[in-house]
Amino acid sequence: MKHKNITLLIIVASLGYFVDIYDLIIYNIVKEKSLADIGITGAEFVKNEISLFNVQMIGMLLGGLLWGILGDKKGRLQVLFGSILLYSLANIANAFVTDITTYAVCRFVAGVGLAGELGAGITLVVETMNQKNRGYGTMIIVTFGALGAVAAYFISQQLGWKQAYIAGGIMGLLLLAMRVGIVESGLFKGLTDSNVKRGDFMMLINNKKRFKKYLACICIGLPVWFVVGVLIALSKRFAALKVIDGQAIETGKCVLYAYFGLSVGDLLSGLLSQLFKSRRKVVLLYLAFISATILYYILTPAMTTSEFYWICFLLGAATGFWALFVTIASEQFGTNLRSTVANTAPNFVRGAVVLITLCFTSLQQIFNANIAGLIVGSVCVLLSLISVLYVKETFSNDLNYFETE
Repeated sequence: MKHKNITLLIIVASLGYFVDIYDLIIYNIVKEKSLADIGITGAEFVKNEISLFNVQMIGMLLGGLLWGILGDKKGRLQVLFGSILLYSLANIANAFVTDITTYAVCRFVAGVGLAGELGAGITLVVETMNQKNRGYGTMIIVTFGALGAVAAYFISQQLGWKQAYIAGGIMGLLLLAMRVGIVESGLFKGLTDSNVKRGDFMMLINNKKRFKKYLACICIGLPVWFVVGVLIALSKRFAALKVIDGQAIETGKCVLYAYFGLSVGDLLSGLLSQLFKSRRKVVLLYLAFISATILYYILTPAMTTSEFYWICFLLGAATGFWALFVTIASEQFGTNLRSTVANTAPNFVRGAVVLITLCFTSLQQIFNANIAGLIVGSVCVLLSLISVLYVKETFSNDLNYFETE
């Protein structure tokens, strides 16, 4: 593929992930104001804040399966643009909700749409770029994309929650206009000329070795969404135990700091991966980093509001191996299953937030937020560590091969 086409592909995939993260995170930023406007406050808010987020994540889990299979059967480009269209329309509709049921439907549909963009973009890039340099492409996509959460915070502060949802939808629709000039992956085109099975999810399950590798790919990303879905999204519960200067913690500001940190962390992890010519070594380094920051966040008995926000930044930076996680997953499998894995793995991790938050809230009925978070976080990090040690290094591997039955 020509250099200008690769550049355009990276730009579109990066902008797509920027809007994807914007629309994924906007709920956690505006949930208090938006739910208050439709009459959900006090105990009702506490009851619904997690359930609405979980509905969105269940949508992403199902959407990951849908878009992943379609990506291997119909093409990566169709998934990339189909997913953007769906979540853009869902977020525009979200601005007009007047009750909790409609709100939940919009978050579910948006979740289904949001599930397809990252996997499709990463698959296109790793199959198109030079095998030694493709890590730079995925690094740019995720580093820039994480800033979508930063934009979500500032736009919501300036425009209000309804306009923030509409803005996210409009950005997605405008992005579709950039699709001219983007071409399908050459490896996928070669796949269509063969008789090999494409997008068969059962191939990931009915082979023991392949299933263990697939499960390991999913588990690598668990600490990222433990941080995002528990430590950041429910930051007020932790702040209540330790912030001593009397100032109120804003969840939206915690998201802002965390995702700015995530962008920095993704940039650094991508550069280190290219420098060391290894994905696994850098992920292991980040697991040590995330363990240290989780322990500091949970075990520090008292801190000021400013210190709390800065630890949110460090937590975000420590989750900066998300780009490597998705890249590792996409590189572990053949072309006929690559889109299925690249879409389902990150969205199964996101979907796992439902189980993670359920475990956390259940444990919080016995212990306080700190102890509950420490238990759940330790399990997530341990599973990730075991999984990284299990999968093979894929840096610069040739990806032009098929998975056979």
